[in-house]
Amino acid sequence: MKDDVPQLTDFAQRLRDEANEDLADQVTQEPTKKTQIIAIYGKGGIGKSFTLANLSHMMAEQGKRVLLIGCDPKSDTTSLLFGGKACPTIIETSTQKNLSGEQVAIGDVCFKRGGVFAMELGGPEVGRGCGGRGIIHGFELLEKLGFHDWDFDYVLLDFLGDVVCGGFGLPIARDMAQKVILVASNDLQSLYVANNVCSAVEYFRKMGGNVGVAGLVINKDDGSGEAQAFAEVAGIPVLAAIPQDDDLRKKSANYQIVGSAKSQWGGLFAELAEAVSLAPPVRPTPLDQDGLLGLFDGSETGEGITLEPATDADMRGKNAVPTESLEVIYDDA
Repeated sequence: MKDDVPQLTDFAQRLRDEANEDLADQVTQEPTKKTQIIAIYGKGGIGKSFTLANLSHMMAEQGKRVLLIGCDPKSDTTSLLFGGKACPTIIETSTQKNLSGEQVAIGDVCFKRGGVFAMELGGPEVGRGCGGRGIIHGFELLEKLGFHDWDFDYVLLDFLGDVVCGGFGLPIARDMAQKVILVASNDLQSLYVANNVCSAVEYFRKMGGNVGVAGLVINKDDGSGEAQAFAEVAGIPVLAAIPQDDDLRKKSANYQIVGSAKSQWGGLFAELAEAVSLAPPVRPTPLDQDGLLGLFDGSETGEGITLEPATDADMRGKNAVPTESLEVIYDDA
């Protein structure tokens, strides 16, 4: 068996060498597959569902066949599209059907409005399972329903970006999407999440993956410029800047669609739809922590703070007792 050890070591080294090779150059062509599968990532609450509901509605108005799939355990992706109504989730419906010995049908989990087809994968209740595993199970069910035979121009996948377990990285890790779109605002936490997703894309590109980042949508843009600066440093385009506007806030809160030619915001979402369609997937340049903090005013990010090491006495507090030193001290001769 000892003779096998060098071979295993050589193989392991080859894997490491391959992982470090620049296997995937920046893609400059538009996706060639008929169906563009696009994964949208962003921090929870940043406005992905708002952006996607209106983007998908506008695409459908433009004559495209669009499937919107919510991959967030909160199952709120389609809420705005359906006026606040909750869709039966694929996972929940599958569980109920299995208990009664029935098969899930398309009409049980997929619903339509304004030309958009939409469904929610769903996820477990708090403390009752892994959300990432729920995503994986949900896609397995989609395959059984015939996902790969469906005829759509666009499939939009809504993913949380601040949950890092495996299921939420599925489109990137398994090349299930051609490109990723990021949604962020001019705040550190949402850009931290966007940067994390860029790091994931870069990691899997080094492993031979093909998914790239098509660009950034700035939501609730107050004009302060941090998100724009991040996009420039990361080497990705800004696809749209949705302003911080009270009318948009109210309409979103009341489940009103603004991604329509009938809306005053229709032009904004029409331009976004075109940008999403044409933007090629590119290889981003993730920032390190200092680079990310450098996009913001130091007074807002704790500039000047230094790390002060703690001592054992600090940790013990009132329980700290002096101990005699074992050091031998010699008198001067």
